[in-house]
Amino acid sequence: MALSCACLLRSTMAVHWHVLFYCVCLLSVVLGVSRDNFKTCDQSGFCKRQRAMVPGHSHYVVELSSINMTPSSLELEVVNKKNNVRFKLELYALANNMARIKFNELSPLKPRYEIPIGDVLVKEPVLQSLKLVSQDSNSITTVFENTRVVITANPFRIDFITSDQPTVSFNTQGLLKFEHLRKKQGLLSRIGTSIYSWFSTPFRTAQPAEPAQEAAAENQEEKKEEQAPTPEAENSEPDMWEETFKSFVDSKPNGPSSVGIDISFPGFEHVYGIPEHADSFALKSTKSTDPYRLYNLDVFEYELYNPMALYGSVPVMLAHNEQKTVGVFWQNAAETWVDISSNVADKNFFNKMLDFVKGDQDIPQIDTHWFSESGIIDVFVMLGPKPQDVFSQYASLTGTTPLPPLYALSYHQSRWNYNDEEDVRNVDSNFDVHDIPYDVLWLDIEHTDGKRYFTWDSAKFPNPEDMVANLSSKGRKLVTIVDPHIKRDDNYRIYAEAKQKNLFIKNKDGGEYDGWCWPGSSSWPDFLEPAVRQWWASKFDPSEYKGTNNDVVTWNDMNEPSVFNGPEITLLKDAIHLSGWEHRDVHNVYGMHQHRATVEGQALKTNNHERSFVLSRSFFAGSQKYGAIWTGDNTGEWSHLKITVPMMLSLNVVGMTFSGADVGGFFRNPDDELLTRWYQAGAFQPFFRLHSHLDTKRREPWLLPEQNKNIIRAAVHTRYTFLPYWYTVFYQSEKTGSPVMMPLWVEYPEDSTTFKMDDQYLIGSALLVKPVVDQGIATMDIYFPGKGEVWYDILDFKTYAGGQTVKVDTPLDKIHAYQRGGHIIARKYRMRRSSTFMKNDPFTLFVCLSTNEISKGQLYIDDYHSNNYKKGDFVLREFVFENHKLTSRPLNKSSYRSKEWLERIIIVGLVKMPRKTTMHVEGSAPQDLDSQYFTETKVLVIRKPGVNIADNWTINIE
Repeated sequence: MALSCACLLRSTMAVHWHVLFYCVCLLSVVLGVSRDNFKTCDQSGFCKRQRAMVPGHSHYVVELSSINMTPSSLELEVVNKKNNVRFKLELYALANNMARIKFNELSPLKPRYEIPIGDVLVKEPVLQSLKLVSQDSNSITTVFENTRVVITANPFRIDFITSDQPTVSFNTQGLLKFEHLRKKQGLLSRIGTSIYSWFSTPFRTAQPAEPAQEAAAENQEEKKEEQAPTPEAENSEPDMWEETFKSFVDSKPNGPSSVGIDISFPGFEHVYGIPEHADSFALKSTKSTDPYRLYNLDVFEYELYNPMALYGSVPVMLAHNEQKTVGVFWQNAAETWVDISSNVADKNFFNKMLDFVKGDQDIPQIDTHWFSESGIIDVFVMLGPKPQDVFSQYASLTGTTPLPPLYALSYHQSRWNYNDEEDVRNVDSNFDVHDIPYDVLWLDIEHTDGKRYFTWDSAKFPNPEDMVANLSSKGRKLVTIVDPHIKRDDNYRIYAEAKQKNLFIKNKDGGEYDGWCWPGSSSWPDFLEPAVRQWWASKFDPSEYKGTNNDVVTWNDMNEPSVFNGPEITLLKDAIHLSGWEHRDVHNVYGMHQHRATVEGQALKTNNHERSFVLSRSFFAGSQKYGAIWTGDNTGEWSHLKITVPMMLSLNVVGMTFSGADVGGFFRNPDDELLTRWYQAGAFQPFFRLHSHLDTKRREPWLLPEQNKNIIRAAVHTRYTFLPYWYTVFYQSEKTGSPVMMPLWVEYPEDSTTFKMDDQYLIGSALLVKPVVDQGIATMDIYFPGKGEVWYDILDFKTYAGGQTVKVDTPLDKIHAYQRGGHIIARKYRMRRSSTFMKNDPFTLFVCLSTNEISKGQLYIDDYHSNNYKKGDFVLREFVFENHKLTSRPLNKSSYRSKEWLERIIIVGLVKMPRKTTMHVEGSAPQDLDSQYFTETKVLVIRKPGVNIADNWTINIE
């Protein structure tokens, strides 16, 4: 949610002069993002220092004699020859074809922040065998699985070589820069050091010393210089010990502490990931721009196609070419920047180790440069080699998205704000009047008592229990917003409790941090602390949160955290957490921990029986373990509709599968065509929610012209028919870590046509989607991948051969979605008020045949809401069509039974008309089925097989 001067004024009981001041400062919000509120690299001291590094000979040298091997790891000491500071390099071989590199000071003045196990990593990574295979005067070679890791001593670099092909390299450009912790030197200290150096120089008399004595003295002096770090000239550079941005002063009590290194991908031309940015899916060169920034910020009405930071940060990058996919995960919670450039691989270096170059051609290479303000270098290398392998590897480190309850995958209706209980009743009932299903209604900050979370405005919502009960009677849920800023009011129970228990983040002087957000003067719980999360979780119990029950779930907004009067609209970096760490060390994980605490609260109030749903705006690597996120405060413009696809592809390939964008745009007033097209796009994206700003026009579907309303209704209906497929794909994603919404190259890794494509995508492996994202167009091009494959329009079964681009018509009522030949999808066609009432409805199987008349698919079923599926209470079926037989067989052993049954089978692409169809149900006599064949479309419709969906059966088509 973005700032609004009117709402900021409404957020306080009285109008103070400083509120008016911030209104004036933030007046530009309604006109778009003010870039002046956010730093460029030149305004960030550590970014400027790191980026000033010139590629060339590295100052860091490995001392090979320091090697310490274990069965799974290697340790070496590294020295910076420029200042003689020593470091520890650690290399770990990890199970599942991964490696880990850690680089830290050997003896830091104080510990540097490392993210604890269990926060981002789900557990300590499993190790595997690492063997030393060779060592010479300038290198060490180790091996695990089919990968060699070559560590070169001088200049320092690390190369991963898989199947005799270089894959990932570190410090090839010599950009390693690790700012060691040091004590600040005042003027007198620097003068004293100079005087000491002058007096400690050996006194030279007129009489020359004996040659042997002189050589010994020089050797002793050189040895002394090597042993003790020398004062660095960079101590006097600006922004080292204090930094100013606008009127904000960052005290930097620990001085410069940034870390950075370059990571190269030889043989690759495309890299992806590192969300969140409103940019193309294939990441661009940053030679003429700022680096991509990862720093969670409230950048309302954000600009497109630039590397500015947004609400979340996932420091994971994938590289893909025709042969393989690899990835790196930079585990650092501080502000981070990433430079990207295209290059060519160093053939001379690699030819020393292997026959890398065939002929004289250049080998492409992507060079990236990663740097963070603090912490250590901690990088996971995921070696694939297939896209699904990388997804699985990353999931083994940070977890997957738990299967959402079915209602969460349905349609959500939201606005800032539905005014009162009468407004809620009218909106809810109008969905029924206009025959549009929906599952979740949302309430924004205005439902509270003066922005005091866990409360209700008693004038507008005097009977929340009755309001919730009315929604529950229709199988619907209510979402209420609970932000992290807590109004500083001793009469507000939540604040008084947290204050008494000492749960708030502190300012640099140790006092309670006081910033401004929606309630006015606010404080922020320190969600990094388990005790704070436990306290927060307890507040969601209905005994604490009056007016709620198990049908009320939660939305966490503003949790970057957003601080209206803070630098870059966020928390001061020198604020202190309860553990003693500065906020600069942990900024990017703060929102994730609020999300985590809220999910724990939802679980607690149902004794972990019900699956939770919590939406968060801020996120980090590992946030997928807690649920859904969205792309924040977008704008009702065609360009913002278009950017939803690349943004969500970027999120999905780094594990953030349950993601979406506000349908219609949060800001401004989309016209009827744009809103209609956005509904169609949202219906085929993972998280499907309409949401809008307080000052926008109401945009419930029935307020649009009749034609648009009917098209929107059809789009929402289509979403509900596909819920069984969405549910199955999310189940598969939980098990494998695969994206739900994926780029085409995941399924077609050798098709270079798809490598930069970000205007169409796959849902699972069976459904191709290309939304219309341009105004007033009559036609558009769609690329159908897979030479020799066939694709079927989901509406009329028109066929398209794979391996070609086709121009298609784009009437307003057309959704461009295509089922892949060779795949079977289960759908439901009986429209209900909500997905809850679809639970026992029958299925229709869509069997789309490949060119050789084969097809396969899966269907996952459980009770759609509880955690019982984790105990094995589910049905997983596989359907196989081959040799004119359609078979249903189990993929799991379970006693779980569903009342759902099979109503219809539609087989598409059957070349010949069959004589008859016969069903053999296990344990029953064969029976003939009623069927009809449509010659023009080559479609066979089999009516009412009537079997339970969990039964084993075969249908013979003769």
